Amino acid sequence: MNTNRQIAGHSVGVGHDADLVLAAFAALRFPLDEIEVFHTDRGGGFAGERVERVLDVFGVTRSLSRPGNPYDSAVVESTNRLVRKELIHRNVYTNVEQLRSDVNRYVWWYNHQRLHSTLGYLSPVEFTQQGKTL
Repeated sequence: MNTNRQIAGHSVGVGHDADLVLAAFAALRFPLDEIEVFHTDRGGGFAGERVERVLDVFGVTRSLSRPGNPYDSAVVESTNRLVRKELIHRNVYTNVEQLRSDVNRYVWWYNHQRLHSTLGYLSPVEFTQQGKTL
């Protein structure tokens, strides 16, 4: 876990069972092989064989939180909420290239410029450069 609140990657959460996951994948307007990692903490339907086969076919790495460990995803969930609020819900994306570009710019801004009250109103990079830890 990155305790300095830097964004290390991107994840997407959807409904609770394999049918919803597969339907969501089918509705994407870009190739599944453009997805590198599929992260979820939802368990059952996401850990199932049907989803595993689809991810394997397209070379997508699955990332699951450990069962019963709420700390695996607490920082990720908080970060995802911010990304959705500050970026995703403010824009309409028609292609994966624009989404990827905006997310990459957002990650740079978040890590280098966004001030975090938890870090004494420093950016995560400034906090780390000063040798501080949480």
